[in-house]
Amino acid sequence: MRYISKLFLILSIVFGLAVNSTTLTHAVQTDEMLDEPIVVYGDTLSDAQREEVRRLLEVDSDKVTEMNVTGKDIAHYINGDPNSRMFSSVKITHKDKGHGIVVNIVTADNITQVTSEMYSNALLTAGVENALIEVASPVQVTGTSALSGIYKAYDAAGAELEQGRMEVANEELDFTTELSKKEGLSQEKVTELMTEIKKEIAEQDPVTREEVEQIVKDQLEKLEINLSEEDRQLLIDLFEKMRNLDIDFDQVKQQLEDITSTIKDKLDDMNLELDEGFWDKVSNFFQDLIDSIANLFKG
Repeated sequence: MRYISKLFLILSIVFGLAVNSTTLTHAVQTDEMLDEPIVVYGDTLSDAQREEVRRLLEVDSDKVTEMNVTGKDIAHYINGDPNSRMFSSVKITHKDKGHGIVVNIVTADNITQVTSEMYSNALLTAGVENALIEVASPVQVTGTSALSGIYKAYDAAGAELEQGRMEVANEELDFTTELSKKEGLSQEKVTELMTEIKKEIAEQDPVTREEVEQIVKDQLEKLEINLSEEDRQLLIDLFEKMRNLDIDFDQVKQQLEDITSTIKDKLDDMNLELDEGFWDKVSNFFQDLIDSIANLFKG
């Protein structure tokens, strides 16, 4: 009996070590992949374009993991069009806790509809944290498909994101890019609106659609943004989906504050303060120019 007890004890210890060893090995593999930058290329890139992207993103093949993102990946991660053409490429570098999300659009002229703050906001919705994300494309694209490449990178690293959050984040990016095309709205103003609503959701923790609707209404009034009834309802629907997913924006409140600060700086830069006589000077300049031309013909 004592022999059986000892054997049982030994087997228990060995089994326990085996389980712990398996768990630790999996964690190390995940950490190693996250610590190593991952580069995801749009599958439509030609060989020459791929090399251009490698140069733009400063890719060292010996120090990164490389993969492609396809239309099938878009269908898999965000229920998108599997026939999509993919040019946007991304480089993801995992950072320590507290770093937050930093997005650098390397080819700003070629990413035509999405700003770095729009990416950051959508990625917070998707559940991405603490990463440096660099986006590049050798041709002009909207930039919205870059999210799928980021999702694939996290999936490959073993840090799988929630399907529902990925889909809502993509819907958010599509909505904000479309909204920023509307008359009287800039990309910065739309991003400020989305960020402020998220901050209020973190603060108030709404439990009903009516409470979400009130938060949206309050922020629209606060930021003096007028939306059509259709766009207003789409905005409410989007944040209602986020509420149903139980996204805890309180966890990333500091990052939301950082986005707000950046956006306000940009908005301040856009509203240049001109001295009171500026337009009089402009008017006088053109009047003098017209008079000079008239005198030439008279002469």
